[in-house]
Amino acid sequence: MLLIHPGGPYWAKKDLGAWSIPKGVREDGEELHECALRELREELGATPAFAIDALIELGSVRQKGGKVVHAWAAEADFDPKELHSNTFEMEWPPRSGIKREFPEVDGAEWLDPEAAQRKINPAQAIFVDRLLEHLDQLD
Repeated sequence: MLLIHPGGPYWAKKDLGAWSIPKGVREDGEELHECALRELREELGATPAFAIDALIELGSVRQKGGKVVHAWAAEADFDPKELHSNTFEMEWPPRSGIKREFPEVDGAEWLDPEAAQRKINPAQAIFVDRLLEHLDQLD
């Protein structure tokens, strides 16, 4: 399972529970799966090749802060060394008046399900379970 680590100073020293699926905010009129694909491009720098009709819907969850995350899975190749995330700007250090630019995503890793369960945001761990259930049904 491919997970991403958020960039920026708040996440720099966090690991367990900090990783996530690529995700973001849907634009007006944008279909959910279109948003997911756009966020994949923005956060990875490229969209791994796969057929849109091969997407496996994993449902949605509400995270601790109230954000609802929708997820899909697909089989694809991506080399984490090729990560090239978009960036964001923020004042850092706080109240310094200095604006700095940070990558939205500072890392990506392929993880086995057990490692993914440890590293992923706890609210998103259900996506790992749902993917495994789907794959078990294929056997």
